[in-house]
Amino acid sequence: MKKGDVKKVVLAYSGGLDTSIILRWLREEYDCEVVTFTADIGQGEELEPARAKAEMMGIKEIYIEDLREEFVRDYVFPMFRANTLYEGVYLLGTSIARPLIGKRLIEIANETGADAISHGATGKGNDQVRFELTAYALKPDVKVIAPWREWDLNSRKKLIEYAMQHQIPVPKDKHGEAPYSMDANLLHISYEGKALEDPWTEPGEDMFRLSVSPENAPDKPEYIEVEFETGDAVAINGERLSPATLLAKLNELGGRNGIGRLDLVENRFVGMKSRGVYETPGGTILLTAHRAVESLTLDREALHLKEELMPRYAKLIYNGFWFSPEREMLQAAIDKTQENVTGTVRLKLYKGNVVVVGRKAPRSLYRMDYVTFEEDEVYNQYDAEGFIKLNALRLRLGAMARNS
Repeated sequence: MKKGDVKKVVLAYSGGLDTSIILRWLREEYDCEVVTFTADIGQGEELEPARAKAEMMGIKEIYIEDLREEFVRDYVFPMFRANTLYEGVYLLGTSIARPLIGKRLIEIANETGADAISHGATGKGNDQVRFELTAYALKPDVKVIAPWREWDLNSRKKLIEYAMQHQIPVPKDKHGEAPYSMDANLLHISYEGKALEDPWTEPGEDMFRLSVSPENAPDKPEYIEVEFETGDAVAINGERLSPATLLAKLNELGGRNGIGRLDLVENRFVGMKSRGVYETPGGTILLTAHRAVESLTLDREALHLKEELMPRYAKLIYNGFWFSPEREMLQAAIDKTQENVTGTVRLKLYKGNVVVVGRKAPRSLYRMDYVTFEEDEVYNQYDAEGFIKLNALRLRLGAMARNS
């Protein structure tokens, strides 16, 4: 695309240095009107400065929205119904935020008559894919401007020089080399790049924002109870909470007990491996608690099939296919399994560990009269003989054929 091809663009704008540079660059390179969109998804930063910066740069249409409840209710909770883990360990804290931001970019584009969107994701990462797959799924004819794939501002030094040339304020801490990049929301914080690029290097303790180290966590365990209704957490210690408030409370509980840190080398969708360090205290508790309720309430074969589907579902979210028909199909199947996932879990939080110490459910499939080792009147142990012989029949026939 070139100057004149775009009339109005909606920019995903944080108010930070990079997106402030992008804002100015868009107006210079494309001579177009810019609308800014800043989302509060629980990153813990004051967002009004973003409005002030956008106004200072002459922006007339400025959107700043609190999306925390929608984020947890419509994205985090559906994902956790599947017990989703990418490559066995990653709780997808960054991945699950992108479809919501992308959706709002498109909705604002429709509201303001914009014909394009723009984002600050680099050409090496996953976020560019997530934003743009979302955009094209919801508005097939939208134009996408990804400055990091176009401009020659490919170093911190060049970015700062551009900012100073165009009177864009540069925070003092931006003049030096940042030790890592950070992305935060209500589900997690991720740390990547710079000092963390060497997978042999242990991250410094002063990097972490949400949690104490397990070594520095209290020496006394903390017990909590989490209640679920149809697969979603609704209360902690008997207090009903909204989705966002509940997750924030779990973050607090997990963080002070050293829970939820992960150091991972993962496979990006674009083909390379990357090293990331994550803090997901509340999500780590939520996953353990949800699985405990399911252990009581899900039929064996439904549970096993759900576990087989989970890696495919996780891969779809990681790669940016939230608004794909296959993800929606899997979600419908997952949600069907959650109809009876209602109950309470008691957990012990202690020095980085989440231990299930109790669980109960009104529609539990766990029957004491069937599992007891004491005398019972409901299970005929002799029936097991026929069950075993029928299952062994093909094995016996195979042995007979080999021995003939």
